[in-house]
Amino acid sequence: MKVGVVIPTYNESATIASIIKQVLRQDRKVIVVDDGSTDATAQISANSGAITLKNPQNRGKGYSLARGLKYVINNDFDAAVILDGDGQHNPLDIAAFIEKAQRTDAGIVIGNRMNNPRTMPLIRVLTNKLLSWLISKLTRQHIPDTQCGFRLIKRELIEKLGLNSNPDAENTRGITTRRFETESEILILASRLGYRIESTPIKSVYQKEKSAINPVVDTLRFIIFILRSMWNTKS
Repeated sequence: MKVGVVIPTYNESATIASIIKQVLRQDRKVIVVDDGSTDATAQISANSGAITLKNPQNRGKGYSLARGLKYVINNDFDAAVILDGDGQHNPLDIAAFIEKAQRTDAGIVIGNRMNNPRTMPLIRVLTNKLLSWLISKLTRQHIPDTQCGFRLIKRELIEKLGLNSNPDAENTRGITTRRFETESEILILASRLGYRIESTPIKSVYQKEKSAINPVVDTLRFIIFILRSMWNTKS
């Protein structure tokens, strides 16, 4: 399976080189989408051997994901593996995602940190459980960790997500969000398209870094998005 590893980043100059090197050792292509960082993330990524796409300004994680996924389908990859650039995800786990994808008919394989969430900050555990319950109800599939950014998406599904062919466009035909909700929106769209969503256990390393997710503002944004999705389903 030809896999492109997509890493959306924003000010990750301290960790990005190490992550890229670990992925390259597995003979995988790395696509870093730098979301208008104010530090040297883009330059370090390029110097470390990654294909580097730089947004001229901060557009949000969802925008960067859409741009990275579009690169994957335009360059004949069979699937995209998405992981974060802050060092939380272990690139050695990529093999488990690929094995699960090849063994099942799932369109998405998503990481599951909830088997052992003891290292996860309590506020993340609580919001994750709430949102995972809501999205599992909405998709009618059991997804224990819907907020995990470490995931594999097969090419066939990416092509149906409605990504705009112009990465500088403000909207896409399918994906409508531009921030952290996009990861949830992809799960909902995949389910509506009839794709199975599988999970694989992973460990995450939580250090002293400050999360880019605001536990109050972004959780409210997630809930509003989910309620809107539920309304659209009934309409």
